[in-house]
Amino acid sequence: MTLMAQKYQKLIIGTNLLKRNRIMIKNLVIAGLLVVIAVLAFQRNDVSQQAQLPTAESAEDKVVVLSTFTVIADMVSEIGGDKIDSRSITKPGAEIHGYQPTPSDLVQAQDASIIFENGMNLELWTEKLRASLPDVPVVRVSDGVEVINISSDAYAGKPNPHAWMSPQQGLVYVENIRRELTNILPEHEVYFRERAEDYSARIQELDERLAATVADLPENNRALVTCEGAFSYLANDYGLDEIYLWATNSDKQGTPQQVARVIEEVNSRNIPAVFCESTVEPQLQSEVAAATEAELGGLLYVDSLSEADGPATSYINLLEHTTNIIVAGLTKS
Repeated sequence: MTLMAQKYQKLIIGTNLLKRNRIMIKNLVIAGLLVVIAVLAFQRNDVSQQAQLPTAESAEDKVVVLSTFTVIADMVSEIGGDKIDSRSITKPGAEIHGYQPTPSDLVQAQDASIIFENGMNLELWTEKLRASLPDVPVVRVSDGVEVINISSDAYAGKPNPHAWMSPQQGLVYVENIRRELTNILPEHEVYFRERAEDYSARIQELDERLAATVADLPENNRALVTCEGAFSYLANDYGLDEIYLWATNSDKQGTPQQVARVIEEVNSRNIPAVFCESTVEPQLQSEVAAATEAELGGLLYVDSLSEADGPATSYINLLEHTTNIIVAGLTKS
């Protein structure tokens, strides 16, 4: 074999060895990647299985407490805290007088251990819930309030249902809710009592602030003109004279006679502002403002809390915002 042939053979041998080494390295890399993938898959599966294990918090299903509208649901949440799941049948902004339960409402109600309603003919539609869920207790949170009767229209002599618009009557709601929550969850009696006491103290402080705010109004300028007669309790607490287009929201509200009567009152008393509620179309009250020198004041919240970005996201905020809007409107020159 010539020297050239020997060199060529060595070159071939070296090249083959290099190829084999490259193949071995490639196989080792692939094997290593497969090992890494297998390990990661195992860890992910292990984490997933751990995530599916019930924790102490998720394993304990909270008692569902259902309320007919958002104001009561907020009160229930304040007292029940993290021991319950407080829900409202109606959503923020809903008109609650003529509300009709939907199939989804009935489904939601099946999860409830108790249902809180205002009563006093406000939510007659709860009869459907009672009929569908005879084993779920329905508790009237207004029991024990100092009732003010409607004084005019077809509803004269019947109780005005809007007692929560008085902070003092709101305290009756708080106590009724505390008692019933304690009945269904007696192991949390102290927890509910302490939260109810704290909440009641905050409502009493609110009452004092509102009384001081309204006290600045002159005696000859205390007429509160609204669409619905939903402010009898607030007016009674703070010495306002309530005037309204209709007594309670219904299909027959806002007759020409009602509008004419309010226009006459506003003109004869030089009332500077008239108001309407957030759940009511203000068209007729706009007509009153246009026919007089009164301005159409800001929206008042009564039957419903506002959306999360609104001014009345809680019962306390609702009372404070509404009272401030009233005073601001009546103090305009």
